[in-house]
Parts: sequence; structure tokens; C-alpha cells
Amino acid sequence: MSSATPVPHAAPVLPDLVPELLVTDLATSLDFWVDLCGFQILYDRPAEGFAYLHLGTAHVMLDQIGLGRDWVSGPLEQPLGRGVNFQVSVPAIEPLIERMCAAGQPLILAPEDKWYPTGDSEAGLRQFLVQDPDGYLVRFAAPLPARDGFATQ
Repeated sequence: MSSATPVPHAAPVLPDLVPELLVTDLATSLDFWVDLCGFQILYDRPAEGFAYLHLGTAHVMLDQIGLGRDWVSGPLEQPLGRGVNFQVSVPAIEPLIERMCAAGQPLILAPEDKWYPTGDSEAGLRQFLVQDPDGYLVRFAAPLPARDGFATQ
């Protein structure tokens, strides 16, 4: 179980869009998101099974199903979050991959360098994909240097 506690410092600027993920067990999810992925708890409400996390400017809320109030629009079937992956920008993916491998966490997509057209330029990313305990896909990506006259974003 994660030994993380809320971070006692000035709150970061909150983004305009923050996903709230329904999870089956908050402690298990915190082990993944905090211990493996490096997020920090900004604040939590343990009695409601809720935690607000951030990693730099990436933010996510975790809400344990059945505690507090759940907003559910249909049946919750595993894996949760089908059809979506959450991209988290990080300076480098190697430390994350080392933690994932040491913990025996399987990678859904092995590390790769990928270039995406972005209008008149390209964005290069070194990325990998992992699945959280409830099946949500999380893609960690670090920018690659520009190549062949194209600028990365």
C-alpha cells in the first residue's frame, strides 16, 4: 500500500480539465499512481475513497466506487476506461520504466520513439503505455529533439 501523504505546499494551478477515474480499490490505485508513476497526492478524502493527484501539470482524481458519490452513466465492467488513454508528459520515461520493471508491472506498449504530424511540423515523443489496476491506459511521453528541420512541440 502506498505510504504517500498529501503534499503540504502551495497548490499548483489547477488545469481546466481534470479526469476523475472511478476505481475499485483506492489503496491499490494509489500504489500504482503514486509509487510507480510518481504522482503526488495534492489532497484526499479517505472516508469517501477519494484522492486528487498531480505530476507536474498532469492532474487526475481517483474515486473509489461505492464510497461517496459516484456518477455512473452505464454498467461498470472491467477494464474500466475502454477507448481512452491518458497521455502524461514527463521529462524522461526511463526512470518510470525502471520502476515499472522492478515492480513487475507489464508494459502494454514497449518504449518507442514516435513522430506525429502537427500541421507544418512534427512532434517527436519517446513513449510507452501501461495499464492501471482498473484497466485505464496511461501513456507516458517525453519530447524528442527536433529532427530534419521540424520543431517538436
